[in-house]
Amino acid sequence: MTDASTLPGQPRGGVLSGPATRRAVNVLAPNPSAMTLDGTNTWILSEPDSDLAVVVDPGPLDDGHLRQVIGTAEQAGKRVALTLLTHGHPDHAEGAARFAELTGTNVRALDPALRLGGEGLAAGAVITVGGLELRVVPAPGHTADSLCFHIPADQAVLTGDTVLGRGTTVVAHPDGRLGDYLDTLRRLRSLTVDDGVHTVLPGHGPVLEDAQGAVEYYLAHRAHRLAQVETAVEDGHRTPSEVVAHVYADVDRSLWPAAELSVRAQLEYLQEHGII
Repeated sequence: MTDASTLPGQPRGGVLSGPATRRAVNVLAPNPSAMTLDGTNTWILSEPDSDLAVVVDPGPLDDGHLRQVIGTAEQAGKRVALTLLTHGHPDHAEGAARFAELTGTNVRALDPALRLGGEGLAAGAVITVGGLELRVVPAPGHTADSLCFHIPADQAVLTGDTVLGRGTTVVAHPDGRLGDYLDTLRRLRSLTVDDGVHTVLPGHGPVLEDAQGAVEYYLAHRAHRLAQVETAVEDGHRTPSEVVAHVYADVDRSLWPAAELSVRAQLEYLQEHGII
């Protein structure tokens, strides 16, 4: 059996739902799949002594899940006062409008199309609810509208799909851009070095105890994949599907369509930088 402490980011074992830090509680959505891992992590954030909470990524349009999120907050003596989105993919955001209806909250997001009843979110903005401080971290790459949320008091960062609790995320062309994603990973690495962030609260998978280790692994993984794609092209594998068959031969074939979108993003990056 593999020791979690030896895995990238030191994933925390045990049940995924429940308290993760002093200010963060996870309610796991019932939508497991190859792409969503165990399901979407819906985060309830609040100061321990506050009766107000922020919910990040209500998840899919599943009334049972949305009501469970509300119930979990209420059992802790808290009222949901604001809804935030890390990005607009349906497994994170599809239930947001219904959740806003159930809670009477505004929905704040980077993408104006996802906002309901309030202002958006901008890089560097500070959100304060019931004494809880969240700092908005720009995180384009997985999608153009991706954000992370830094919780200084917990030395934690909520990463959506930018960093997962297990495996690595997909940067899917055309919305996903690899250059932006690499810049985002470097920005997160700075949070771990300069701001003391050590815990990753991901959009899927377990909590990571070693934020810097996780980010360093992601950067090394991306560099390795780029080198593989560059070599594949040099060896005559010209189309994205040919590169996938060569580079991702060890990956479940059911994931090859997603891998092809990732390869398109990698080829675009290599072409933009004059490498191929």
